[in-house]
Amino acid sequence: MGLEIDRAEGPFIYTTDGKRYTDFISGIAVSSLGHRHPKVIEAIEQQLDRHLHVMVYGEFIQEPQSAYARLLTAQLPASLDRVYFVNSGTEANEGALKLAKKHTGRHKFVAFNHGYHGDTHGSLSVTGRDVYRDPYKPLLPNIHFGNFNDPKALSLIDSETAAVIMEPIQGEGGIIPANRQWLQRLRERCNEVEALLIFDEIQTGFYRTGTLFAFQYYDVVPDILCLAKAMAGGMPMGAFASSSDIFESFKHDPPLNHVTTFGGHPVSCAAAHATLRTLLDGDFGTSAKSIEQTVREVLVSDGIVEIRGRGAMLGMELRDRELTRQVVEDCLEKGIILGWTLHSNTLVRLAPPLIIKEEHLRQTLTEINNSVEKYSK
Repeated sequence: MGLEIDRAEGPFIYTTDGKRYTDFISGIAVSSLGHRHPKVIEAIEQQLDRHLHVMVYGEFIQEPQSAYARLLTAQLPASLDRVYFVNSGTEANEGALKLAKKHTGRHKFVAFNHGYHGDTHGSLSVTGRDVYRDPYKPLLPNIHFGNFNDPKALSLIDSETAAVIMEPIQGEGGIIPANRQWLQRLRERCNEVEALLIFDEIQTGFYRTGTLFAFQYYDVVPDILCLAKAMAGGMPMGAFASSSDIFESFKHDPPLNHVTTFGGHPVSCAAAHATLRTLLDGDFGTSAKSIEQTVREVLVSDGIVEIRGRGAMLGMELRDRELTRQVVEDCLEKGIILGWTLHSNTLVRLAPPLIIKEEHLRQTLTEINNSVEKYSK
């Protein structure tokens, strides 16, 4: 977009030319509490006065890490009682893939067409879009892709499968929610052949879809849960959580199976703790659901083919590519930051911060709707 950023506060980004923009994509689902939330800034400042990096993750006991691990796992089922901190979403997925191979002793993975899991080598290997994969082949072998929400894909999962990796709502693939019954059947199939189920909740986590994590809505508990994006209120951080039993395989051969220098950085952990505490103390699940209701109410132009998704993770499908380009560019001129997903040139991402006020939300949506009507005539 070429914006030169000066500062950011709440739902707004200010550029060096003095213009104010409404960040309607939350830095791609990162700034769910808005930019520079006071509680997050306070936690960062307090940790800065204590220490920054002191040692490779896991060697020293650091209170910001252990305190946040306790708070996070307290929100998860008993089968997700251990968590390992990394720096980003793709690193969380890399760790999950390694953990699945180590625990099961298997090497086959099942993933889904149009799924997106990151751009590092292993994550890219299970990303279901050739345009991103082809320039870097050969990637990891023995990756099998099925169609999302297709019962036929379940037949790919067999006794040689280490894990199935999936997003409960495909993000870059077009904001495609999983079918509830299909996802529950997929969980059953994994149980039948003792394959692990990995949920990539890097975009869907932390109330983005209306529940703290999307798996809670689907009533399906994964064996490994991957998190990032909104986790630390704008600081870089990711994590993968699993059971103590599954993590046991990471303790030997070699003794350190997934070394990271900056994983669990104390400042990021302090920010993450403040972020989660703020989310838990508020009513942000209701906020996400209210955002969805308002979006569906206001965005009603003839140029809009469909609004899909859940909570504040929504996609606006427009009639054609040219209309989409015009709307996004017009909204940018009006001071509204929208985004296209990586996999579609007719889908506009709608992911406002959960702290956005109803009046501001309606005003922004009205401007978006006016742009669609203006260019769809």
